[in-house]
Amino acid sequence: MTEDFEVPDGKWADSSVPLHPLLASRWSPRALDPDAELNDAEFRALFEAARWAPSWGNTQPARFLAGRRGEPMFDRIHATLSRGNRGWAESASALAIGVARTLDDEGEPVPYGEYGVALATQNLVLQAVAEGFAAHQMAGFDREAVRAEFGVPAGYEPVVAIAVGRLGSSDRMPDRLREKEHAPRSRRPLAELVFTERWGTPQF
Repeated sequence: MTEDFEVPDGKWADSSVPLHPLLASRWSPRALDPDAELNDAEFRALFEAARWAPSWGNTQPARFLAGRRGEPMFDRIHATLSRGNRGWAESASALAIGVARTLDDEGEPVPYGEYGVALATQNLVLQAVAEGFAAHQMAGFDREAVRAEFGVPAGYEPVVAIAVGRLGSSDRMPDRLREKEHAPRSRRPLAELVFTERWGTPQF
């Protein structure tokens, strides 16, 4: 795993206390290197990391559809992305769709299925960062197209699309996306997020 967590100016988390570099350096670029590749071990490790995410009652509801650039599977996933995402995501080294199991074998709801996919996806993202890659999660994709293209059965729900790659140049991106690429990261202060005593009373 790489120990190089260099990121562009403004992208390192400006946190109130120091964070682990995996967290502080994680961001969601769109400018990806079209020549970068994930080798077999790096690709497998993304989903091995996802497999070891926590889940409610160890139900393990997360499933993934995945392919690397140059493979038919990549193109099939790419075709389900929204128009705005297809443009930049074609340079990703790999694409994936996170799918939640929502019903068990008896047809009963699987509690917190989407939450389980979120936890698994975060594990995948952090594994990518640890390997010197970046990951961008997307809501902009056609869920019904995914269901039809890949035969996703009832009881499973496509939740998120994910692009993984190495940081590339933003020079050829449209102005709107280039501005987003270089804008500093920001978050609400902890005082607006963590409360004590009663709602709205800051803990920090």
